[in-house]
Amino acid sequence: MTVTRYLRHPGLLLAAVSLAIAFVWYALGYPTQLPRSPLAPGEKLECISYAPGGAAVSVQQIEADLARLAPHVACVRTYATGNGLDRVPEIARRLDLQVLQGVALGRDADRNNAEIERAIALAKSQRAAIRAFVVGSDVLSRNDLPATELAAQIRRVRDATKLPVTYADRPEAWLNAGTLAGVVDFVTVHVDLYGAEFPPRASDAARTTLETRTRVAARLGAKAVMVGEVGWPSAGRMRESARPSPANQARVLHDLVAAAKAANFRINFFEGQDQRWRGRLAGTAAAHWGLLDGETGEIKFRWGGIVSDHPLWFYQGLLGVMLAFVVFAAAFLAARSIGHGAPARADWRPVALIALTAGLFIGWSVAEVPLQSDSVFEWLHAALLIGLAVATPPAAAAALVHGNSMENFGALFDADVRRFAHPLSQAVTLLFVIATVVAIELALGLVFDPASRDFAGAPLTGPAAALMILALQNPPRGRSPSVAEIAAALVLAASSIFIAFNETFWNWQALWLALVLLLLAATCWLARGGRVAQIP
Repeated sequence: MTVTRYLRHPGLLLAAVSLAIAFVWYALGYPTQLPRSPLAPGEKLECISYAPGGAAVSVQQIEADLARLAPHVACVRTYATGNGLDRVPEIARRLDLQVLQGVALGRDADRNNAEIERAIALAKSQRAAIRAFVVGSDVLSRNDLPATELAAQIRRVRDATKLPVTYADRPEAWLNAGTLAGVVDFVTVHVDLYGAEFPPRASDAARTTLETRTRVAARLGAKAVMVGEVGWPSAGRMRESARPSPANQARVLHDLVAAAKAANFRINFFEGQDQRWRGRLAGTAAAHWGLLDGETGEIKFRWGGIVSDHPLWFYQGLLGVMLAFVVFAAAFLAARSIGHGAPARADWRPVALIALTAGLFIGWSVAEVPLQSDSVFEWLHAALLIGLAVATPPAAAAALVHGNSMENFGALFDADVRRFAHPLSQAVTLLFVIATVVAIELALGLVFDPASRDFAGAPLTGPAAALMILALQNPPRGRSPSVAEIAAALVLAASSIFIAFNETFWNWQALWLALVLLLLAATCWLARGGRVAQIP
C-alpha cells in the first residue's frame, strides 16, 4: 500500500483522528501544580464575603451555607442586615465565626434608617460575633449619597455601637473622598481585577492588588487599609488577557494570601460560594466567584495541591472520538449508497478534517452548557448549539462523499427544489441556514451588548469547519446572486472584525470566535449563487 493510499484509507484516518483527539484532551486535562500552600496547617482564610440572593434568606439556608464555609474561613463579610441577614451573626457565633457586618446604604432614607437601626440592635444582642461594621459599600461610586451624609451615617453607627466601623469602596472613590478616611477606624478598599477597565492576567493579580492597596495607603496616611473585596472567577468569558478558570482562580487566591501575609494587611475574598442568581444579571463569570462550588458545596481546590481546568477530560475526549466515528460512519454509508466500490475511490482526507474539528470541540461544548445556562431560554439555546455541533459534521461529511453540494438559503423555500433535491443537500442547507442565523445572533450580541456575553466558539467550530470544507470540495452550482447570503456574509465578517478589536488581541477566546464567524461568512459568500442542479 503506497503512502497516498495510506492517507486515503478511512480506517487509518479514523484511528489517527481518534488518537489526535485523545492526546489533545489528555494535554488539556493535565493538572496544574499549585504553589506551596500559604496557609499553615489548620489555618483558615481570614474572611470571605457571604451574599446570598433572594428577597428573604431563610435561617436554614444561612445555617447550611455557614456550616460549609466554617471549616475554611474565620470570618464572613455581609452586605446588609435586611432580608433575614440579621440572623448571620447569631448563627456565625455558634460556628465560631466572626462577622464583618454590612450595613446597606442607598438613596432611600427610610431604608437607610431601618438598616442602621437593625445594625444597632445587632451590636447589643450579638456583640461578641461582630468584628466591625461596614457602613455602606460602593455608595460613593454609585453616587447614592454625598460624602458628608455618608460620614454622618458612619458616625451614627460608631457612636451607637461602640464597635469599629469602616466604609468599603473602590480606590478612586477613597482617593476623592476628602476627609472620609478620618471618620472610619480603618479603610476598606475593593480591588476589581477581572472586571477592571484594563484587567490583569491571573499571574499579575496579586501584584496589581498590592500596588493598588499601597497607592491608597500612601494617600490616606496612617489608617490601616484592608482589601475588602478581591477574587477571581473559575468560569466565564475572557476579558482581554484575564481568563476565568479553576486553575487561575486557585493560583490567584494562593498568590493573594501569600502577598497579604508578606505585606501584613488584612484581606477579604469575594466570595464564599458560587451564586447562580448573579449569572442572570451579569453573565457566567459573575456566578462562579465562589471558593466553594455552588452545586456540591465543596472547596474547588486543595491548597498547595493540583487542579485541572478540565477534570472530566477523559469523558470529553471519549465524546469527541465517538463523534468522529459517527462522522466517518455517515460518510461511509453515503459512499456505499453510490456503489460498493465507492468507499475505496473516495478521498477521505476532507472527512478526516471534518471529524477532527468536530471531535475536538464537542466535549468542550457540552461541558460549558451547565456553566452558562440558568434560564429555560439559555438551556434551549445551548441545546440548539449542541444539536448543530452534533448534526452538522456528519451531514456535511455524508454530502461531501456523495457528491452533493450545499445550496443557498432560497432553496429551502422553493417547492420545486425541495421536490427534486437530494435529501442530503436539503439537510446540509437547512443546517447551514440555522448555523448562520445562530452565529449572527451571537455576533450581534457581542457587538451591541458584549459585557455579559460568552464566546460560543467551541460549539460553532465543528459546524463552521464542516460547512466550509463542503463548500470548497463541492462548490454550489449556479451564479444567480443571493441578497440573503451576501448580507449574512457582510454582517458576520464585520462583526468578527469588531469583536477582535473590541475584545483586544490578547483575548484568544474572542479571536477564536471571530475566526469561526469569518469561516461562516466565507461559506455564505461561496453559497451566494448556489442552486440545485437543473430541475426536470
